Amino acid sequence: MIIKPKVRGFICVTAHPDGCAAHVRSWIDYVRAQRSIAGGPKRVLVIGASTGYGLASRVTAAFGSGAATLGVFFERPSEDGRTATPGWYNTVAFTRAAQAAGLYAKNLNGDAFSDELKRQAIDLIAADLGQVDLVVYSLASPRRTHPKTGAVHKMVLKPIGAPYTNKTVDTDKGLVSEVTVEPANDQEVADTVAIMGGEDWEYWMNALSEAGVLAPGARSVAYSYIGPEVTWAIYKNGTIGVAKHDLERAARNIDALLQLNGGGHAYVSVNKALVTQASSAIPVVPLYISILFKLMKARGTHEGCIEQLYRLFASELYAPGGPKLDEGGRIRIDDWEMRPDVQNEVAKLWPQITTETVGALTDLAGYRSDFLKLFGFGLPGVNYDAEVDPLVPMP
Repeated sequence: MIIKPKVRGFICVTAHPDGCAAHVRSWIDYVRAQRSIAGGPKRVLVIGASTGYGLASRVTAAFGSGAATLGVFFERPSEDGRTATPGWYNTVAFTRAAQAAGLYAKNLNGDAFSDELKRQAIDLIAADLGQVDLVVYSLASPRRTHPKTGAVHKMVLKPIGAPYTNKTVDTDKGLVSEVTVEPANDQEVADTVAIMGGEDWEYWMNALSEAGVLAPGARSVAYSYIGPEVTWAIYKNGTIGVAKHDLERAARNIDALLQLNGGGHAYVSVNKALVTQASSAIPVVPLYISILFKLMKARGTHEGCIEQLYRLFASELYAPGGPKLDEGGRIRIDDWEMRPDVQNEVAKLWPQITTETVGALTDLAGYRSDFLKLFGFGLPGVNYDAEVDPLVPMP
């Protein structure tokens, strides 16, 4: 079939296998072009390994440090004439490339929140790797069935306490308008924390520790975002922000656990705003990202997912003196985004953005390009007019 992008709202319902493979190859090529990560990880578990920061972590560990990697994710293969999810195609491409390079790369596709998948991962680590020295927790999901209670939690992206009104942009049509988001109730806050907070990260780390599959001195990292004041009502001070506070709580508990296991550490890394499937769903944020990209590209400081994660591993996680932490104990690789000159310019441009000016004052075109690349579209060297088989088996 000939596969074209079909965008509905903030999601693309098709994905291109050759385009996704080209995207993954470009990330691998970037990491291979950098210096090797001295003292980097060698046996890595990535929870949420198929897209975004999780996939970039896996690529960086494998091709920047020669690491064996086990990836955990929940993705759908092609069926009934539909394309697979982009994460499926991404993982196929990564696994093929890693195995061709002589690197261990295996995958578990299922519900990472479940006890059963945790057991499968532990059994596979014990059988193949013995222990892991890095655990990356990069899980993002709209829902979670709690393994202990059976309750089904659904995430919401809402402010807390009062409605929030601000500008947003329809990234498909380029229309700038005001959006009002009603505040979350207590149950919605609790549900979002249950999914995006730190409880499941703790469950994973406790299970791995109890099974004896964490190497002495093992490290773990989870990802977060803070952003500028213009996004705080919907992010930092909203439901997702409360969940990220809980992630930091979990990091402290996990750090204490790892300290007892040969002096390991757990970190929360605050990363830069990027185009992801998750960020595309948050009102206001796509407009902010479009402005940010224009400013950072002009300054030569723009980074995509793979550049961010390589810098995290090489300059922070595995730096000779260890990572530099902020007052909250977090790694900050959003530092270039949050520079005062950048944020002052964002604040200056924000009131000037209208439907008529958005094309000139922002990098909306770059946002659209990055969004489509998430699904394998717009990659150089791919013939999008050619027939392609959507059914691609996992190696």
